Amino acid sequence: MTIAANVQIHPAAIVESGATIGEGCRIGPFCLIGPEVTLGRDVEVKSHAVITGRTEVGDGTVIFPFATLGEVPQDLKFKGEATRLVIGARNRIREHVTMNTGTAGGGGVTRVGDDGLFMAGAHVAHDCQIGNRVILVNNAALAGHCVLEDEVIVGGLSGVHQFVRIGRGAMIGAVTMVTADVIPHGLVQGPRGVLDGLNLVGLKRRGAGRADIAALRDLVSALGQGTFRDTARARAESGTDSQLVQEVLDFILGPSDRSFLTPR
Repeated sequence: MTIAANVQIHPAAIVESGATIGEGCRIGPFCLIGPEVTLGRDVEVKSHAVITGRTEVGDGTVIFPFATLGEVPQDLKFKGEATRLVIGARNRIREHVTMNTGTAGGGGVTRVGDDGLFMAGAHVAHDCQIGNRVILVNNAALAGHCVLEDEVIVGGLSGVHQFVRIGRGAMIGAVTMVTADVIPHGLVQGPRGVLDGLNLVGLKRRGAGRADIAALRDLVSALGQGTFRDTARARAESGTDSQLVQEVLDFILGPSDRSFLTPR
């Protein structure tokens, strides 16, 4: 076991031999920290949280009661292989959140970026790749192998099908089932999610100008009139002055195992 300076560990907590605890960490009562866990600097683990498996937690992350991080995947193909969960810095992981390690067939690593907010009961399954500043609202669930780019918001009680990609800045409304890829900055809502325009609030918060928003609207309209990849390929060949449009085109033309949610 390696414990740095200025660490506070409650006497009722269990930190197993082999764990690495960074400077300034605080571990509350009735927590369990497994032997292959690494906590960065100033990580706070509140009471009754469990961190196990080959799990790394980045600096300044706060883990709330009854969260379980690093348990084995909920995948019947998993046979005990050595896989990992890597969580970035300054995340807020609320009560009853679960995040599982990866699988050998999915690359072996579940990865979460920096500055995320994972509200109560949210689930991040095996082999997910989560960007920075992502928000999962209460009881949102990601199936295995999902990719969420930076600044995605997934509404409460929503589910994302395995292998789905959600592009940067997209927003998923509450109680939505997402079964196909979502373009960057898209807005998706409905019991079976459809692309319902753009996440205009998010775009404006991030400083997108009127010209970029108009160009994105024009692109979404065109996508609704043909196949996504054919339309995107034609637009890419003709060129664009908008970096946001180019971002969406690159996303559509990138590798994917799934189709795309189409506009309403």
